[in-house]
Amino acid sequence: MSLEPQFSYWERSSFIDNADVIIIGSGLVGLSAALYLKKNEPSLKVLVLERGFLPSGASTKNAGFACFGTVSEQLELLQHSSEEDVARLVNYKWRGLQRLRQNLGDSNIDYQQHGGYELFMADEKPHADRQIEKISYLNNLLKQAIGTDNIYSVANNKIADFGFDKVSRMIYNPFEGQIDTGKMMRALLNRVYDAGILVLNSCAVTSIEQHDTGIQLITSQGNFKATKVILATNAFANQLFPELKVIPGRGQVLVTKPIDGLKLKGTYHFNQGYYYFRNINNRILFGGGRNIDFDAEATWEFGHTEKVKQQLTTYLNEVILPDQNAEIDYWWSGIMGFGEDISPIVRQVEPNVFCAVRCNGMGVAMGSLVGEEVAKLTLNG
Repeated sequence: MSLEPQFSYWERSSFIDNADVIIIGSGLVGLSAALYLKKNEPSLKVLVLERGFLPSGASTKNAGFACFGTVSEQLELLQHSSEEDVARLVNYKWRGLQRLRQNLGDSNIDYQQHGGYELFMADEKPHADRQIEKISYLNNLLKQAIGTDNIYSVANNKIADFGFDKVSRMIYNPFEGQIDTGKMMRALLNRVYDAGILVLNSCAVTSIEQHDTGIQLITSQGNFKATKVILATNAFANQLFPELKVIPGRGQVLVTKPIDGLKLKGTYHFNQGYYYFRNINNRILFGGGRNIDFDAEATWEFGHTEKVKQQLTTYLNEVILPDQNAEIDYWWSGIMGFGEDISPIVRQVEPNVFCAVRCNGMGVAMGSLVGEEVAKLTLNG
C-alpha cells in the first residue's frame, strides 16, 4: 500500500501541481526571490516549501543586526581577500540593507539606527590600538562602498556611559542599525501572500529529481512538480547538494528579562564579531561563542552547549551588566551558513535548479539582494 498522501483534486489543482518555480526555504532569501519573480513575471506560479513550522535556519532566529562589519572583521577579511573584494562585499551588504528597508519600510521592521560599537577588553589594549591605527585606512578603502569616509571612529569616552566593565577601547560606526526580526518576517510574509505566492510549511524536501517532463521534488508531504527550482536553505544546502561548500554554524542566543534603566542602545560586537549584543524592549539580547569550539558548533542541530551558555552568562554579568545579576528569560539557537569564500553562492547547480546560499552570518544585510540575484538568474537561465 502506498504511503504517499492522497490529495484531493482540489488540493492537487490549487496547491500541489504545476508550479512554474518552487523555492525551497521560506527565509529572507527565499521570500525575496519569490517577490522578485512575481514582480517581474506576474503570470508565474510560484510556490515556496518550508521544512519547519516557521523558517528553520536563521531568518526568524537571528539577532536583528543591520550591520556590515566591524573594524576587526574587515581587517581579518583583508588577510585572506583583496581590498577590492572586501570593499565590494561591504557595498553589497550596505545595498542589501537599504533594499530591505525599501522593500518593507522602516516602521514595519522596527528599524532603528543607533549605531554599532566594537568593544575591546582590558587585556586587549595592544591589539585594540593596532585596530584603531587602521581606522583611517579602512575609512578611505570603504568610502566608495557606502558613500562616506567617516565610517569608523574611536569612542572610548562612551564606555563609562554604557556601564561596561573590563572594556578598554571602543570603536563607533554611526551607519549601523537594528531591526525586529519577527516583524521583518511577518512583513515579508504579508507581501508574499499579497502577491499571490503560496507558502507551504512543515514540508521537508528530501531529494530533487530530473525528469523529461520537468523537475520532481520528493518531500515529507508527497511529490511536487516544477519547471524550475531555487534552493534557498543557506546552512542546510549541502544536505541536498553535498558539493556545495557551505559549513553550518550554530549561534546560541539569550535574552534577559526587562532591566530597569537600561543604558545600552545600539548594536555591539567584540572578539572579531564572535560575540554580539543589543537592546530590545528594555532587555539585552546577547549571542555568539561558536569560536569556543568551532567543530561542535558546525552542526545542523539546534540546541545549546553548557560551555557556550556559561561563557555568555559570564560576559553578561561581568562585562555588559556588571554586578546586576541579570535574569535570563529566553534561550534559543539559529543555524547560519559559512564558507572560506566571503561571497554567497548564487549559481545554477543542475539544469533548471539554482541556489542562493552561504550568507556567512550576514543574512539580514545580504538576504534581499541574494534573493533578487538568484531570481534574475532563474528568469534568464
